[in-house]
Amino acid sequence: METVSETITGNATESIQLLITQIEKVIRGKRQQIEMVVTCLLAGGHILMEDNPGTGKTVLARTLAQSISGSKENEHVIFKRIQFTPDLLPMDLIGTYIFDDRIKEFIFKKGPLFCNVLLADEINRASPKVQSALLEAMAEHQITVGDTTLMLEKMFFTIATQNPIEMEGTYPLPAAQLDRFFMKINFGYVNEDTELNIYREYLDIARNLVELEQVLSLQDIVTLQQHAADVFVHEEIIKAVSNIVRATRTHPDITLGASTRSGIAFLRCLRAFALVRGRTFVIEDDVKDIARFVLEHRLMYRNKDGKEKALDGIILKEAERLAKLKLHS
Repeated sequence: METVSETITGNATESIQLLITQIEKVIRGKRQQIEMVVTCLLAGGHILMEDNPGTGKTVLARTLAQSISGSKENEHVIFKRIQFTPDLLPMDLIGTYIFDDRIKEFIFKKGPLFCNVLLADEINRASPKVQSALLEAMAEHQITVGDTTLMLEKMFFTIATQNPIEMEGTYPLPAAQLDRFFMKINFGYVNEDTELNIYREYLDIARNLVELEQVLSLQDIVTLQQHAADVFVHEEIIKAVSNIVRATRTHPDITLGASTRSGIAFLRCLRAFALVRGRTFVIEDDVKDIARFVLEHRLMYRNKDGKEKALDGIILKEAERLAKLKLHS
């Protein structure tokens, strides 16, 4: 006989797969990247995507927003896109007070941060001052204007894109800003066969984006986030997360290790990732599958040569320890 927990998990898995399948109608050949975006959404965090222009990062954000219905009937969640440029000001994100001649008072006109899904496009083209304007919104889901604190929407999810920092006209994101992103992924180009299919079907893909159905509601997402928070994590996996985070602080090739905040984000992502994979518990392989996405962008290295080996070595050591324990065999 099926338990209540199994029924809830089955419904959650069905809802998540419905959302992923809907996104794949527009975004082809990017299953892993879509899963990571959905994982961050269900973990209640934010995600940073880095890659060259034209790989589909912006379309992914728009597709996600259009697949979720908002509080008003036949409308999707509030989606805002900010194109970050060198002349952007903090008030362009937060909003500003304007004088209403009708009532003879200053009223606050909300900026694009007051939304459900925010696309911060090419975030590293704006100055550090503007980048820092996102900090409070991302960390606390609120904005302070003068003496007034305004709460953001119940579901506030930032998808930020950035160009590789070697490109002209980019500013590296401050460590404090990077630490607010639960994950960073590289979007990458699709393989040859997928790219050929995109060229053959690009008119249908564009039509799919316009005609996308809203397969989940805003409340569905909030409920899924609550289910993700209830996913079981074995004590040894919590210990593995702690060991990995602490090891980044003492590794000779790493000058800035991961923070305690990153360990909490790691655990929240593990829970959400397990739910995306249809489980009510985290398994050992989950740690290995998402560790790099959660930690890589938070670390600073002594040199580029040791960059890949340092974190991989730390993750592998803990993965081997967990494998010997056979927690879920």
